[in-house]
Amino acid sequence: MALHDLSELDLLPGLAEYPRAALFSTPPEIEPLPRLGARLGIALEVKRDDLLPIAMGGNKVRQLEYYLGEALAQNADSVLITGAVQSNFVRLCAASARKLGLEPHIQLENRVPKDDAAYVRSGNVLLNQLLGATIYPYVGDQSEAAADANLDAIADDLRRAGKSPYVIHLGTGHPPLGGLGYARAAAEMYLDYQSRGEWPDHVVLGSGSGLTHGGFLAGARAVGWDVAVHGICVRRPAQEQAPRILARTREICTMLSSDCEIAQSDIRVDDSTLAPGYGQMNASVRDAIRYGALDEGLLVDPVYTGRALAGLIALTRSGVIARGQRVVFIHTGGLPAIFAYQDDLRAGDDQGGPDTGR
Repeated sequence: MALHDLSELDLLPGLAEYPRAALFSTPPEIEPLPRLGARLGIALEVKRDDLLPIAMGGNKVRQLEYYLGEALAQNADSVLITGAVQSNFVRLCAASARKLGLEPHIQLENRVPKDDAAYVRSGNVLLNQLLGATIYPYVGDQSEAAADANLDAIADDLRRAGKSPYVIHLGTGHPPLGGLGYARAAAEMYLDYQSRGEWPDHVVLGSGSGLTHGGFLAGARAVGWDVAVHGICVRRPAQEQAPRILARTREICTMLSSDCEIAQSDIRVDDSTLAPGYGQMNASVRDAIRYGALDEGLLVDPVYTGRALAGLIALTRSGVIARGQRVVFIHTGGLPAIFAYQDDLRAGDDQGGPDTGR
């Protein structure tokens, strides 16, 4: 078979075992970022998953194709999901559910110590309301297990009301179906770079629930691509995130029926830009947002992509990513959150960016 005739399913035939609700047809481009790359002393590109065509885009579109594929296969009429107040996953789930004729029910967790009007009313919250999602505030135990349990209780109420809900859990006790979307993305990017005849030395992306990070790593290794995959911690410190990613990646490899071996050395996580915690601004994130905007007209959000880009900058400063190396940054979206963090962004208007040390 000719190279240009190969597809992701040819490289990852195990994907065919899982129902997929196709939410997009044309993969987003990989674009050069020459000015930002020059600032950092590297050859930098960006995979524009923020341009995936559902409700302002983002990485969760790829994950939702497999969750909602299973929901449709089970003849569900509604879908439930949980996330932070400004969750991109929740917003994209609500939009994708509407596109597929499902009723969206969303639980919003009070994960971030932030209650200004912009945060609680604009950004993703406003979009959830426009999408007509039924919203359930959640202020209990902030562990994933507790939030998932409360989601299950809501699902039971819906069943008693005659609904057939499908629940998307975030905890590690459930199959990482969403990770299949990023295994597929890794195969997609592998074919793209193979057609060019050039390869990045590093892939950098945000690492939260672990399904984007673990899915991409599993897919890359399953197709024989040994690129270094760096996950920038957005929710928990590296010592907690690393074993999570190892476990999730191995689970996804098993789901793909792949015999690839994931070693501890494959797990690269960095938490140098995490403090003071999930969804909270810091100077490095603010500066990364500015660099993207001023150097490239590229917008990144304060919670995920801004922190991931800040982590990429930190990796260049520390020498983990060496001068002159080729790097692809996966832009996972999250742009509505920019409006929810407007006070934090304006608070740093009189500050300059840090020296990158390059």
